[in-house]
Amino acid sequence: MRKFNVAVVGATGAVGEELFRVLAEYDFPINNLVPLASSRSAGSTIEFKNKEYTVKELTETCFEENDVEIAFFSAGGSVSEKFAKFAVEAGAVVIDNTSHFRMDPNVPLVVPEVNPEDIVNWRETGIIANPNCSTIQMVLSLKPLDDLYGIKRVDVSTYQAVSGAGKTGMEELVKQMQDFFAFKLDETEIKAFAHQIALNVIPQIDVAQPNGFTKEEMKMVLETQKIMHKELQVAATCVRVPVLRSHSESITVTFEDGVEVDVDAARDALAAFDDVEVIDDLANNAYPMPIVSTDTDITYVGRIRRDVYAPNVLHYFNVADQVRVGAATNAVRIGLKWIEMENDI
Repeated sequence: MRKFNVAVVGATGAVGEELFRVLAEYDFPINNLVPLASSRSAGSTIEFKNKEYTVKELTETCFEENDVEIAFFSAGGSVSEKFAKFAVEAGAVVIDNTSHFRMDPNVPLVVPEVNPEDIVNWRETGIIANPNCSTIQMVLSLKPLDDLYGIKRVDVSTYQAVSGAGKTGMEELVKQMQDFFAFKLDETEIKAFAHQIALNVIPQIDVAQPNGFTKEEMKMVLETQKIMHKELQVAATCVRVPVLRSHSESITVTFEDGVEVDVDAARDALAAFDDVEVIDDLANNAYPMPIVSTDTDITYVGRIRRDVYAPNVLHYFNVADQVRVGAATNAVRIGLKWIEMENDI
């Protein structure tokens, strides 16, 4: 396999740091690594495979100057909006981790295990979009069930870790817990979230929309439909919880009318799907939890059960490390699949 000149935009951020770890673990075919960040971070160093690299400033010309062929963007939507076009003009494929391009009809939105065939459409814009973290882990479990029975509707409640808000979110939870044990919680700083997150849950992620849902919730609706090429009915309630890492989801799936769910068949379909693992033994207290999924590349599914009243309804619990599965790992898997498909052409 030939090697590529690879840039990581947002090299010093939480997802950027995780990207370097995943690129190393997956032995991504890198010829030259180009860490890019704002002028504030330029000049600092990152370590990759026991070698130090100097972070360069993200500019309009840096992609051409460094002969970049694959560019991972994870520095925020406004950065992608401004700079992705320069990477494309320099001949690179952009794998974008932000929300900016996700709903562009000309940009493929990809989870490689679910819709790898969409990657071929990258040539229209030079960009492949990485979905929202909560969407990724959900569609990884929905796809085998849809193949089995045909999904009509999905109702999901999320329990999203503070790392979904970046380093500041994690730092705020830790600081508030420290203040709690120091009996100073009434003085604690509230900055990353709308309310205190320590010892609390916040049923709002992102801004309110006119329909009463939040922007995060509507991302899950629209992205799921785009990825699965199906006008699924999806209703989401997204909740921030005081967990450092890994998102959890309680999912109710309604299948087509007339379906009678066989729980064992559903469990087998999930267990056989790529990068999904079933942990489902309630009697022995075995089920997915954030401490199980953190720092892994697996989406874990458990608490699988048929509805008491409706034979075409299935309930289950879904957990994944959103920094990896929901961002860095999915992006790297997109890159590897892109290389594979380009080599086949």
